[in-house]
Amino acid sequence: MAAKSNALVSLIDKKVDVSNFRDQHWEGSFWDYLEIVYEHADVARNAFQRVYDMILSYGSETYTQFKQESIRYKFFSDPIDHGADAIYGLEKPLMQLVDFFKSAAQGYGTEKRILLLHGPVGSSKSTIVRLLKKGLERYSRTEAGRCYTYLWRVHHRGPGGDGGEQFVECPMHEEPLLLIPREARHDVLEAVNEKLPSDGKIRLFGDICPFCRKIFGDLLESHGGDWKKVMEYVKVKRLILSEKDRRGVGTFQPKDEKNQDSTELTGDINYRKIAEFGSDSDPRAFNFDGELNIANRGIVEFIEVLKLDVAFLYDLLGASQEHLIKPKKFAQTYIDEVILGHTNEPEYKKLQGNEMMEAFRDRTIKIDVPYNIRLDDEIKIYLKDFGPDKIKGIHIAPHTIEVASMWAVLTRLAEPKKAGITKLQKLKLYNGKSIPGFTEDSIRELKEEAPREGMAGISPRYIQDKVSNALVSHQAQLDKSINPFMVMNELENGLHHHSLITDEELKKEYKELLAVVREEYEDILKAEVQRAISADEDAIKRLAANYIENVRAYTQHERVRNRYTGRDEDPDERLMRSIEEKIDIPDSRKDDFRQEIMNYIGALALDGKKFEFNANARLLKALELKLFEDQRDTIKLKNLVSSVVDDETQQKIDVVKQRLIKYFGYNETSATDVLNYVASIFARGDSKQEE
Repeated sequence: MAAKSNALVSLIDKKVDVSNFRDQHWEGSFWDYLEIVYEHADVARNAFQRVYDMILSYGSETYTQFKQESIRYKFFSDPIDHGADAIYGLEKPLMQLVDFFKSAAQGYGTEKRILLLHGPVGSSKSTIVRLLKKGLERYSRTEAGRCYTYLWRVHHRGPGGDGGEQFVECPMHEEPLLLIPREARHDVLEAVNEKLPSDGKIRLFGDICPFCRKIFGDLLESHGGDWKKVMEYVKVKRLILSEKDRRGVGTFQPKDEKNQDSTELTGDINYRKIAEFGSDSDPRAFNFDGELNIANRGIVEFIEVLKLDVAFLYDLLGASQEHLIKPKKFAQTYIDEVILGHTNEPEYKKLQGNEMMEAFRDRTIKIDVPYNIRLDDEIKIYLKDFGPDKIKGIHIAPHTIEVASMWAVLTRLAEPKKAGITKLQKLKLYNGKSIPGFTEDSIRELKEEAPREGMAGISPRYIQDKVSNALVSHQAQLDKSINPFMVMNELENGLHHHSLITDEELKKEYKELLAVVREEYEDILKAEVQRAISADEDAIKRLAANYIENVRAYTQHERVRNRYTGRDEDPDERLMRSIEEKIDIPDSRKDDFRQEIMNYIGALALDGKKFEFNANARLLKALELKLFEDQRDTIKLKNLVSSVVDDETQQKIDVVKQRLIKYFGYNETSATDVLNYVASIFARGDSKQEE
């Protein structure tokens, strides 16, 4: 083997754990399995207990938001695939989901229900189910998530005579404890459950499948009813759940109504084996491979469940309530699985209006899965696809993802009923920003007045599509970058032919919200350029020292020595007010503010600490704004809109540009664009003032 290939093989070897493979392929006798159960009873958990324990195994954290305590389950951040399917901002519906599994795991009744995730298109319903399926598969590979099934040692006839003995797996991968006769099962479970807490007792569903029942009955007959002799024909093995291998995880997607066939759910006759076993009612001539059969011990997902033919929905009634399914020509068969469905709003409304489906509604627990209404969480969704580690070769200017997310969230928010608050302010409040006059109680009131908030609006898929369009546009390929305006143009143009928005009034409303976002983005840009211009630390230090010197003299009723003339002068009231006005300190409160600053400096001195200009956030903001105002005139930013810029001004502008690149994440192109744009805003403002 060549040296280079050796290096690659060693990389593979590091990831391939042979001992783990052996553990996952453990085989033993039925008696060996009873030993395992006695020591580790949780290997015999039912599907609901297993899913609940799987979610908890990743841990959780409690947090308080708007005076309400919530739990964030770390499993939904997708630690399995490094966040590829992470769910953001849906803590409340996810808590309801986990509560459903907790109740079902403890046998309180929800294990007899179909779980229905309901919400608008693109609200993460499929992602939640995909996470649960993926998590259960991974959990079954771990020591904590072990589960087992069994095989039969049977005599195989074969087409040419005696085919010898072979092992045949239970087609529904059932729990080996189901082989214990019913009359003894209660006592066995009682002994096993002795060591378990009250909320973790092992509960088994039903009996073995028709296939295993036939083999069990034949063996019992041939051994004169000796159950222990029959168990000698049983081999127990570790069960690894896998959707690809059709073990314990199933998915059913409805097709055209005329082509729907219940055998897809509960299996069908194997006509080739009828000749071998002599009858189509012999379970050995039946394929127990419908989605409800193969999903036994785990999860079955029904995509767009309410688009199913009514006959299929009737099948689900027994599957959920009694844990029974009815394969063709066979007795009802027990299943142990979580039945999960998801649907959109139109299908659910049809269900509500259908009196014939009252039984189905009664056996359904609905969890609403809305869109995000928190800006920071919405941004995280798009950073999964458009973050710097994913997008190479094209620069995404700062705030590009933010403005798209802002618009998406605004379309989902209900118009505030409270006077004096805009949708944009509501968005900021929901995102944790403080706005004068609004408390956490105000935010709770806003949420309570709009209980369906997030159940309508723009889908994340639309945003992803339009950002993708901007990335592959001709302009992006030329500049190797995209900016918020390019994305906002894509968002607006896409509304003209949006397949889900046909209401012209709604399109008009969404365009008006884009105008709100543009205005907010302008304010963000102006503030950012202001901070870049005033980021001269030495200049701020000098201004701060000058201000503090004048404030000290003012509060002590002293005069200030002018360092240039050498004369004592009155404190510079004009300088102090020009700074204080930047943070809206009224003239009537200037004395209080100045005394507050001096008290703050005095308190630091008592602790042996020195006053730093950036220690007081309000003062720092005032100093930055004052410095910006002073330097804006020397930089002559508005001259950028013309082509005439002198060398001295150009040097100052280049310094600001480098600060935008260093501190705010711009590149050369986007920093230049931002400066030009902000310059045009100031030029427009100046021309308005002249008018």
